[in-house]
Amino acid sequence: MNPSPILAGLAATALLVSSATAQTSAAFQPSADNIRAHVSFLASDLLEGREAGSKGYDIAAGYVASQFAQLGLKPAGNDGTYFQTVPLVAFRPAEEGVFVVRGKDGVAVPLVFGEDVLSGRNAGPRDHKVSAPLVFAGWGVVAPEKKHDDYKGLNVKGKIVVVLTGGPPGFQTEERAFYGNARTKQVAAAKAGAIGVIYVSTPKDEARRPFAEGKRTWRAWSMTWRGPDGKAYEAAPGAPGLGGVSVKGAEKLFAGAPKTFAEVAATADGGKGAVPRFALATSLDVTLRTEVKTIQSPNVAGLIEGSDPKLKDEVIVLSAHLDHIGVTAPLNGDEINNGALDNAGGIATTLEVARGFREAGKAPRRSVLFLAVTAEEKGLLGAEYFARNPTVPGALVANVNLDMPILTYDFLDVVAFGAERSTLAPAVQRAAQRAGVSLSPDPMPEEGLFTRSDHFRFVEIGVPSTFLMTGFQNGGEAKFRGFLKDCYHKPCDDLGQGIDYAAGAKFARINYEIARELADADARPQWNKGDFFGSKFAPAQAIADR
Repeated sequence: MNPSPILAGLAATALLVSSATAQTSAAFQPSADNIRAHVSFLASDLLEGREAGSKGYDIAAGYVASQFAQLGLKPAGNDGTYFQTVPLVAFRPAEEGVFVVRGKDGVAVPLVFGEDVLSGRNAGPRDHKVSAPLVFAGWGVVAPEKKHDDYKGLNVKGKIVVVLTGGPPGFQTEERAFYGNARTKQVAAAKAGAIGVIYVSTPKDEARRPFAEGKRTWRAWSMTWRGPDGKAYEAAPGAPGLGGVSVKGAEKLFAGAPKTFAEVAATADGGKGAVPRFALATSLDVTLRTEVKTIQSPNVAGLIEGSDPKLKDEVIVLSAHLDHIGVTAPLNGDEINNGALDNAGGIATTLEVARGFREAGKAPRRSVLFLAVTAEEKGLLGAEYFARNPTVPGALVANVNLDMPILTYDFLDVVAFGAERSTLAPAVQRAAQRAGVSLSPDPMPEEGLFTRSDHFRFVEIGVPSTFLMTGFQNGGEAKFRGFLKDCYHKPCDDLGQGIDYAAGAKFARINYEIARELADADARPQWNKGDFFGSKFAPAQAIADR
């Protein structure tokens, strides 16, 4: 659905929101009332969880575009509009799938759906059958710069590889998250000749994310973007992810193996010693049926042009994802996943920062792009599509991403994931100080958050990027961990969870300060010398010394 007709219908709402804003002042003062108004609309039941490709998402996109228009931002989408249409393929399991383990004696042992296994999601053939021997490939990671190759000495050609979720504990946390990503693992498996990947959880994994919770959303739509030829983009079509297997199910896969899965998992969770790798004594028959449809969903982009003739073609991107996970099976009688903190709060912050720039009385030296992206929840797709198909001229030189700020307490510190990898770090540090908060290191390295939001798609094209989160001081740890446990991707992420809109205004002030400094600095951000991501994704760029 083209959201453009919605623009006029939301004009009245935009006027109500903008009436609460203050007049231009020397120091930007974000409005808690504006944050409340934006979050209240975007997280209302009317929008039905804002799933990419849905009517509710299109309404949300129209709302954001109306706000950009109200603030006087230049349309920065396609064809003179605020919208960049992202062509998508949506897919989901048409049925539970059939997984049968066979030992050397030929005895068939089925994996039980929801207890042992959850079927994978792939945009390939509608009907997919594969039967092959199993090989346990440890973490499934190939990292030449770390002299780590889980496929060395293994023959996996024509076989299904079984790999642990996550990455080697000896890796730096953000680099481990990169190598632990399913896409990275499937690319490595395909290069080694495997024809499918099975992911297995360890007890530590399941303590953090209970395997059974996946059953509630197993039929939710997954997505990928379509190329110019109309085909679905797949990073590793030759080695699709066939399914995820629980600790209980893994014992069936490892029947008769040189080591039990319990022994392997103890080594992996203990973090001491290399995880052994070996051919399993079993094979696996997999039958999957997939439901597929083509859809489209827009990114929303508004631009403030830079004032410096030499710097205006360098673009600072302030991004936040507009989508959430939509409607799922009811939980405590509620089926709408409103996504108030994830990520109506980030979008509200983006809109307030845009207001700050417009009302500052002084244009930034560099151009600043405000980008609300679609399909983050489907694999960072809107950001990836924009990064590969930018709608603005010039060079993208930095990205500051806003995703799921926990705005339920008066935070006293912030975490800027990845900032220390580039010259973004000093700007973030100074911005935090000006806003009266401290800057803290990553308090949850096990979550791998640096690779799990939209900024990472900018990292992958060589752009120094950071992702800002409210910190753990002043009760923040309990608030954040409580949210992850109780309301993350659940219907209770709604307007009834005690949102502190003054904290939202403070968060907007910090992000304004960061974006303003980056936009006005003499030098564009640079990767630090020898940084892992800078070296991997921007090898030709001049690397800065700190």
